[in-house]
Amino acid sequence: MNQPFYRAFEDRYRGARDTIKERLRAYLPFLTPLQAQGRAAALDLGCGRGEWLELLGEQGFDARGIDLDEGMLAACRERGLAVQNQDALAALRACPDASLALVSAFHLVEHLPFDLVRELIAESLRVLQPGGLLVMETPNPENLTVGATSFYLDPSHLHPLPPSLLAFAADHAGFARSKVVRLQEDKQLHDDAAPLGLITVLEGVSPDYAVVAQKQADGAVLARLDPAFSTDYGLALGTLAQRYETQRAKQHEQLHLLVQELQQQNVQANMALGQLRAALQAQEHRTGLHEQRTAHLEQHTAQLAQQAAQLEQRIQAAQAHADAMGQQVVALLSSSSWRITAPWRYAGGVVHRFNAARREGRLLGAARNRARRALHRTGGFVLGNRRLKAAALFVLRYMPGLRTRLFNLMLAHDAAPAQPVLADGGSGLSPRAARVLRELQALQARKQDAHRN
Repeated sequence: MNQPFYRAFEDRYRGARDTIKERLRAYLPFLTPLQAQGRAAALDLGCGRGEWLELLGEQGFDARGIDLDEGMLAACRERGLAVQNQDALAALRACPDASLALVSAFHLVEHLPFDLVRELIAESLRVLQPGGLLVMETPNPENLTVGATSFYLDPSHLHPLPPSLLAFAADHAGFARSKVVRLQEDKQLHDDAAPLGLITVLEGVSPDYAVVAQKQADGAVLARLDPAFSTDYGLALGTLAQRYETQRAKQHEQLHLLVQELQQQNVQANMALGQLRAALQAQEHRTGLHEQRTAHLEQHTAQLAQQAAQLEQRIQAAQAHADAMGQQVVALLSSSSWRITAPWRYAGGVVHRFNAARREGRLLGAARNRARRALHRTGGFVLGNRRLKAAALFVLRYMPGLRTRLFNLMLAHDAAPAQPVLADGGSGLSPRAARVLRELQALQARKQDAHRN
């Protein structure tokens, strides 16, 4: 057997019974104070599947419900709830004055023309006890998704009722006070720091709301419900929209600060880039100077190398010339013509020295020097022969004056230094000529040593 349409519709779109029953616990702050005077009577108009009736029974209320849909009533009877098929206004009209502590209508008023809603409010005021409550829950059109879409899923809905309109209707009917209780919003949205997007503003407002109105009573009775009426419930569209705008403004401010920081960083980066460019240009300039200096140094080095090569050529030429001159000297000294002409060179030298001594007035001194040298050579010869030496000493023993003069002469001649062959030691000669010169000097020294001995 097919399930009745409206009950199947409620099962799919209203939610599971346990879920709905848990949501209804939001009204407990209003229910508990009503039990102060014993078991209170309650009437639920459009009781549906009976979740509210079950909760009222658990809270100690004597509750009954009415509905026109037999499928809904069957669900209530399955749980032993007191229900009957009856029109809401007819049920209210049948109740005596001040006979009920609570009248409730969950998702009923949106099915009624507004005039009947006003009549339902008026009849509820009549049947309630002083301090009694009227609870009317309905979809909240402040939630734009509900008001524009989900409200019309139920084909029996006539039109949405704004919270301020339904609350005004209760106040206008004569209730002492009313409270709009917004319901079933996401609990995470109560955190002011929770980020909001535009979709949250459209869908995050409490999807349902209720107007809870209290009948006039003395102050003590009203005071018991003061805490419940002074509490704010749920999220209104204005609240979420304001939070959204605040967050957007803060984000814009942060974005503006970020843009400023990025601009400052860009300026600093441009300055750093300019410094790098300047440093690069300076480095390029220094590199250019270094290259110029390197080129100049290379040019100067090439010039020095050229000069060194020229000097080396000159040294080699001088060395070659010195070697040639040395070879000529050696050849000359070694030639037979040099030996054959030695007497003539000697005679020419004697004549030259004689003429020079005569011109300079040194002729007598020169003769004396020649005589001394002859005497010295003779003495050296005598001293070199033992027999002649012994005979000379024997003869001179009897002529002490002559012996003293001869000894002084020999000693004076020995003290005179030998003259070198060349005064400059042969500087400027080739190695071979210098070697020949050294040999000649050594030969002369040996002759002098022989003369001394």
